[in-house]
Amino acid sequence: MFRNTSTLGSLSAMTSWLPRGLVMAAVHILARVLLGVAVVQAPLHSTVWKTIAVAAVVLVALVWGGIDGIRDARANPDPDDYEDLTVRWLQAGLVAGVLSGPICWLLGTLWFAGIGQSSFFVELIAGGSFTALLVFVPAFVGAAVGRWIIRRDQNKNRDDDWSVREDNDHDDAETTEVATR
Repeated sequence: MFRNTSTLGSLSAMTSWLPRGLVMAAVHILARVLLGVAVVQAPLHSTVWKTIAVAAVVLVALVWGGIDGIRDARANPDPDDYEDLTVRWLQAGLVAGVLSGPICWLLGTLWFAGIGQSSFFVELIAGGSFTALLVFVPAFVGAAVGRWIIRRDQNKNRDDDWSVREDNDHDDAETTEVATR
């Protein structure tokens, strides 16, 4: 049911999305901490810092999703055999959202006053949802683009000119012979 084509061996379904979710949660938490430090140091440039922080999380998810798409398309030349990267990255996004919201709230409450947190439930629900989408959507787009790149390269090597047909006189003779009887 679940198949991993990496050289590390077979992995269960959980271990394929859990490390992605944990790493993306760490990336998001790091981005929030660095954002808090940058906003405290240069508050007039907070829009620029926020844009950079969101772009960093999006870029990591986009590149990692693209790598997943490339690996999957190379391992499975037939698109019907592709792994379900959509659910994998959705689960990873949910893990990142559920973990990063409370952790950022805790960090903002206890140590970093400039991290910019809301109440616990707002951070958990709204922040977690935003983080889940911030991870899932770019990773999904990256996987689709990665698969498209590999499929395009595979299709360049194929000769699928439907207008050129080989004449097979032997088959035509049998068809004519059967039709005349």
